[in-house]
Amino acid sequence: MSFFQTTVEDRVAIVTYSRPPANALSQAVLTSLNELLTELEENKEVRAIVLKGEGRFFSAGADIKEFTTVTTEDGFAELGKGGQDVFERMETLSKPIIAAIHGAALGGGLELAMGCHLRLVTPNAKLGLPELQLGLVPGFAGTQRLPRLIGSAKAAELLFTSEPLTGEEAVQWGLANRVVEEEKLFDEAIVLAKKIAEKSPVALKETISLLNYSKSKNFYEGVKKEQAAFGRVFTSKDGQEGIAAFLQKRKPTFTGE
Repeated sequence: MSFFQTTVEDRVAIVTYSRPPANALSQAVLTSLNELLTELEENKEVRAIVLKGEGRFFSAGADIKEFTTVTTEDGFAELGKGGQDVFERMETLSKPIIAAIHGAALGGGLELAMGCHLRLVTPNAKLGLPELQLGLVPGFAGTQRLPRLIGSAKAAELLFTSEPLTGEEAVQWGLANRVVEEEKLFDEAIVLAKKIAEKSPVALKETISLLNYSKSKNFYEGVKKEQAAFGRVFTSKDGQEGIAAFLQKRKPTFTGE
């Protein structure tokens, strides 16, 4: 099953992610997205990509209910690696990807957005990594991409407090490129994508490759460390309590175990 609908207009691929009600990310979604990236990479009619969410959200996060079907530390680590690999592929794709973000981009949803090259947001959008509120840690390279975009101190604040930023705050912090009123968000993303699509595909590909050289060896080592930590934290008592509390819609009680 594909969760993504794609149309091509003036060398711009418009990709709409639809998985009601919250556009949560599951393993099946990540597989579908990876397959779509292959198609877009090979399509010579596509030079830039706009990614948007259907309905009320860009993506409200990972599918927590699916996490309850995984029981081992290694299983959770592999789950994290799956998301990390797809988002790394997005960031290194030869064709620029613009995220048009409305509603919420939280947890895995923000990690998806950070895998894009550019981010446009509405004023009242909510962007954040609330995993610590659930006794968890980000697992799709969020701990590594966030400080690259906004700096270590602000990344620590966003992670430690679990409080989301508005779209306007996200631009001020460097997490997003610009704020656009909701009724104009999609149109402005298309205009930006078309402007980019006028550039040489050869030059764009090389530029994206060069931009990715700014990621140090520590970035990739950190991604691997996050993958392992993702598994350890999920299988801890606090991790299990956080998931249970989320599903039961109550405040978790953490013991530090």
